[in-house]
Amino acid sequence: MAQDWTHYLQQGFYDELVGPDGPRPAARPLMERLVGLGADALRERQRAAELEIKTLGITFTVYSDGNAIDRAWPMDIIPRVIPAAEWRRTEAGLKQRVHALNLFINDIYGPQRIIRDKRFPAELIASSKNFRAQCRDFTPPLGVWAHICGSDMVRDGDGTLYVLEDNLRVPSGVSYMMMNRQVMKHVFPELFENQVILPVDDYPSQLFDMLAAMSPRPADYPCVVVLTPGIYNSAYFEHAYLAQQMGVELVVGPDLFVSDDDCVYMRTIQGPERVDVVYRRIDDDFLDPEAFRPDSALGVPGLLRAWRKGNVALVNAPGAGVADDKVVYTYVPDFIKYYLGEDPILPNVPTWRCEDPQSLKHVLAHLKDLVVKPANESGGYGMLVGPKSSREECERFATLIQRDPRNYIAQPTLALSTVPTLTDHVPEPRHVDLRPFILSGSDIQVTTGGLTRVAMVKGSLVVNSSQGGGSKDTWVVETNESDSPS
Repeated sequence: MAQDWTHYLQQGFYDELVGPDGPRPAARPLMERLVGLGADALRERQRAAELEIKTLGITFTVYSDGNAIDRAWPMDIIPRVIPAAEWRRTEAGLKQRVHALNLFINDIYGPQRIIRDKRFPAELIASSKNFRAQCRDFTPPLGVWAHICGSDMVRDGDGTLYVLEDNLRVPSGVSYMMMNRQVMKHVFPELFENQVILPVDDYPSQLFDMLAAMSPRPADYPCVVVLTPGIYNSAYFEHAYLAQQMGVELVVGPDLFVSDDDCVYMRTIQGPERVDVVYRRIDDDFLDPEAFRPDSALGVPGLLRAWRKGNVALVNAPGAGVADDKVVYTYVPDFIKYYLGEDPILPNVPTWRCEDPQSLKHVLAHLKDLVVKPANESGGYGMLVGPKSSREECERFATLIQRDPRNYIAQPTLALSTVPTLTDHVPEPRHVDLRPFILSGSDIQVTTGGLTRVAMVKGSLVVNSSQGGGSKDTWVVETNESDSPS
């Protein structure tokens, strides 16, 4: 086994566990245990983890050729380790970022001061696919629109941690973060005995407290529901899991109705029960056929009307996706300076906006070196990874970009950090990202760590589970050592 890890050190990327001189300080207890176990014992524990995942029914759905394929959640048992001292700075940066984003959304649906001050172009809102005119001139409780945010982060080859994008519509994945931890505690109980690994299992109570605080009625225990599109949604496991953990009802659209006095009720065998808070896991377009798509059978007619009357809270608020746009993302450092008067704690990845003529010229000339993304896609779909793409694919993307420059941004191909990942033979480096979850209510809370997603295919930069990626438990570890990522 020692020889395997010696070989691993030559892999050439910034690694979250192994530095140039050996294990990083926060990862030393873990690495000592992994080396002591040996390859066969590690693979046995990996098989134990996979068996538990199947036993617990931890699944996700992949849509392929029109079919919904339910698969066991892919998890690798070698965790990612982050020193707590470094994480505290990251946490502060995420809080700063989400605060500014909520101020921006509130401004865009209100006075649009940032546009009047010429600090943000009006045409980006006019061409936004996620701007909802139905939400104009309304302020939700506490001015919070994106109550739950999942910000994707990546570490570059020099150790710098960047925010890659912000997911503000219906961010998913937090249940897998918690289940990864549960599985790890069963598979590696000894690793949790002699070091301080900060917990993640308090998220459901934090989520419920935030949701309850949004209730329009003063009540000791408001009626909160989780609104799901149904069992065929790719994140249905998460919808059911979070509802069960919070002790609230999981409902589909027909379970709810809006009364003549614009209040929301849930159908029960005891009769209608008024609903105070809807944690919706349905996209805006399908949320209310009266306000958005009239052909939607997933939503609740009149739900937006009840929300605007202040009779129900919707989490996340409709229209929050106006900031969930990869072009708008490029302005977030400006939002922080404009609304908060502060310098950003966490940097954005350098980005070219293809709508800008000079940037467009640069992108078209360097497609083979860049990652190109559409403004409003998610899940790794619709993107071009230049260094991994053929000449024909680059030419096709050049046509798409020129046809609709507003819809594309480009970023350099980062040397994403790696974490040791089990293969059939030896631990090998695989690229990772990180999705922490941020809750915004009367205060802002950040999960300790988040969901680490890993590209299971050697050399791949695509970490999304829908594209063949996997996951790892994320440990934020208290240590007396330096928090330097170098």
